[in-house]
Amino acid sequence: MRKAIILSALAVIIACTSVLSGCSSKETIKIGAATYTETKIMAAIYKELIEDRTDLTVDITPDLLSNPMILKSMSRDDLDMALMYSGVIFSNFFPVKQTTDRKEVLKQAQEGFDKHYDFTWFDPLGWENTYALTVQEQTAEEKGLKKVSDLKKDQGNMKFGVDSSWMERKQDGYPAFIKHYGFDFEQSYSMDINLVYEAVANERVDVVLAYSTDPRLIQYHLKTLEDDKRFFPPYDASMVARNEVLEKHPELKPIMNELVGEMDEETITKLNYEVDIKNRNEREVAREFLTEKGLLNNGSEGTK
Repeated sequence: MRKAIILSALAVIIACTSVLSGCSSKETIKIGAATYTETKIMAAIYKELIEDRTDLTVDITPDLLSNPMILKSMSRDDLDMALMYSGVIFSNFFPVKQTTDRKEVLKQAQEGFDKHYDFTWFDPLGWENTYALTVQEQTAEEKGLKKVSDLKKDQGNMKFGVDSSWMERKQDGYPAFIKHYGFDFEQSYSMDINLVYEAVANERVDVVLAYSTDPRLIQYHLKTLEDDKRFFPPYDASMVARNEVLEKHPELKPIMNELVGEMDEETITKLNYEVDIKNRNEREVAREFLTEKGLLNNGSEGTK
């Protein structure tokens, strides 16, 4: 009797072990996301696509504090992919040529991260998240403002609100901007970046330096002006993945390429608005976007 009990117990243990190993045999892709919303939305979008199209599962690590942290985690194989921006090449990750030419910056990002990190830097998704000079939509219409150069004729009558840190930066801040565009606002006010949107909406200032995909642009009815003399370096959004994981799972590459060139600034800003202003969940917003695009094979049944 005792022997039978022991054998039965061993059988249960073996069965449990088999079940557990079967459950854990499914491979996992690890996506990292920074602290700001659009990186989390894109992580959720690719989680949905990968789990919908393959037998892989996806884990997301959100709120990573910096690009160096993301790159270090990918280099240690703690992460497999993440959303990044082409302008990060100017953060001393490897030698680069200083330029604001969009194609050249992308080329350096793709070649540099392949050579120095063994990562694939995919072609841009279609938007960039960079500094942008911004005015009220009504002001833009009244004064015929479409690009930054258009501000020159009204510079003496317009108040400029700007992030405090940018005012002090010599190489790519306000002093360099004045030299590049050939005009200076007579009245400029330094403030926290989070205050500039409300300040221009409430007409305490006329022009502010904002971020080009911030959902508060929609919330406060603001218009970004084209950086027509290309002062700010391009920050085109692309997915970046370890070559090792792409070689191991070749089915990932077409999935990664599917949204290339398909998401403009208006699209990502609206998605940011749904999460940040309407307080919706990133995954819910991601699924809704993909469903509207007809990109989920399993539709609403595909959630894992």
